[in-house]
Amino acid sequence: MERKSSVSLEVIQEMWDKDGQINQDELDTESLRIPQLHGKYYQLYNTILLLRKNCVQQHSQVLLERRKYYMGKAEAQVYIDEPFPTKVRDKEDLRLYLDADERVSKISLKIEYYDTMLKYLEEILKQISNRTYQIKNAIEFRRFTAGYG
Repeated sequence: MERKSSVSLEVIQEMWDKDGQINQDELDTESLRIPQLHGKYYQLYNTILLLRKNCVQQHSQVLLERRKYYMGKAEAQVYIDEPFPTKVRDKEDLRLYLDADERVSKISLKIEYYDTMLKYLEEILKQISNRTYQIKNAIEFRRFTAGYG
């Protein structure tokens, strides 16, 4: 079963542009938002991670199908639908065909896209985890500048 995600890297970036802002006038409220933000972005992280795992499985299947195709070992109907006049016997040539194959490339790019999303979400989660310290430092700085420190 393939899962579809309506969340793109661009959407996540836009969400973080809004969520990443700390309202300096409401540090107490911002502090209370930390668990909510963490939950929101961790849920996104898990969703993307599962989509990536599904994509890796699809990649393995497509790679096997295409390998059989280029080696002349696919079902006869495959060659009727998509003729390929020769069998590739050399491993180096097979690698060249697989690297240039549109189906393999498409799914490989999708995996790389998910990796980029996961890396971005990991960075967001780190920033959310550090938010407590940022808010604490802002409060301490205010106390200091007000003459209480």
